[in-house]
Amino acid sequence: MTDDQNADRESGFQLNPKYDSNGLITAVVTDDSSDDVLMVAFMNAEALHLTQETGVAHFYSRSRKSLWKKGETSGNILNVVEMRIDCDQDALWIKAKPAGPTCHTGATSCFYRIVENDRLENIE
Repeated sequence: MTDDQNADRESGFQLNPKYDSNGLITAVVTDDSSDDVLMVAFMNAEALHLTQETGVAHFYSRSRKSLWKKGETSGNILNVVEMRIDCDQDALWIKAKPAGPTCHTGATSCFYRIVENDRLENIE
């Protein structure tokens, strides 16, 4: 990529995600009302497009190697309020209104444990 293309990506106004070698970009999701981090996942171009089109968060599952709509089976969807992209367009920040617990364990957030030395403590 040329210096001009990098400059356009870093300071321009065109969405041009910098996907990794697997075609993925990291997405950090926070609760719009509390600012708590809810989850970290990955998106491919299709997931990003569907998220923009529907206003509901879609991701790419690396383990299943498939697209998934968050909350498709549980009903705990993430309604997107705002999406931001970082300076070099290789990570997204999604502010969302969760329709229920975000974590597959039933916890509000996937970040429900504090690290204390080599032990974990639940915060919920």
